[in-house]
Amino acid sequence: MVKMLLVGCNGRMGKVITELAEADPQIEITAGVDVAGTCAGQYPVAASFDEVSAEVDVIVDFSSPAVFDSMLDWALAHTIPVAVCTTGLSEAQIARLDEASKKIAVLRSANMSLGVNLLIKLVREAAQTLANAGFDIEIVERHHNQKKDAPSGTALALADSINEGLDHAYEYVYDRSNRLQKRDPKEIGISAVRGGTIPGTHEVIFAGTDEVVELTHLAYSRSIFGKGAISAAKFLAGKSAKFYSMADVIG
Repeated sequence: MVKMLLVGCNGRMGKVITELAEADPQIEITAGVDVAGTCAGQYPVAASFDEVSAEVDVIVDFSSPAVFDSMLDWALAHTIPVAVCTTGLSEAQIARLDEASKKIAVLRSANMSLGVNLLIKLVREAAQTLANAGFDIEIVERHHNQKKDAPSGTALALADSINEGLDHAYEYVYDRSNRLQKRDPKEIGISAVRGGTIPGTHEVIFAGTDEVVELTHLAYSRSIFGKGAISAAKFLAGKSAKFYSMADVIG
């Protein structure tokens, strides 16, 4: 059984992962770290990493950039693999994670959903065929009206995957209102919609002459991200030092 340290266990995703782990016989949360110092799960919770004494095989971090450095210090000191699900990391923190991957197994993803990460893989493969056939590429993402960032990190991850498959030959365009010109064939349009309680939706459109191919992912609840995080934790346990991605998890 994989033993997990859950960082940020009192947050919304922490609670989701706690519930999912309790129903999974292959993984056990043996400890949590949260500034609140308490959690709803059946495991000890510490306010700082110095207080953690449980046996741990892997760390799942759903906390914040403010906690990241102390989390990584503890992971390195104890040689524990870590799945970083925290968003908003600085360039310096990402560089630290790159350096840490030389000593421990590290996984970082903008989106922990298995479905989204499969989509990231599929759009790259589709682009390599369709872009060469003259198809235009557009990405439309839709979220609830409480989401602050736009476009979403997942939309950018989809665009990056496509662009990597096309030798980085494409430009990202977020707004055409100031462009009085026809669409450039070498651009990826990225649009963001915000409203109501729309579930997270990402649509990649390949538009050709007289035909359109659309690949879409809809997220109806946070549980999909929790399931992905648990899959990542199981994958990382016992792995050698390297920087992994969710593509490695889904195979």
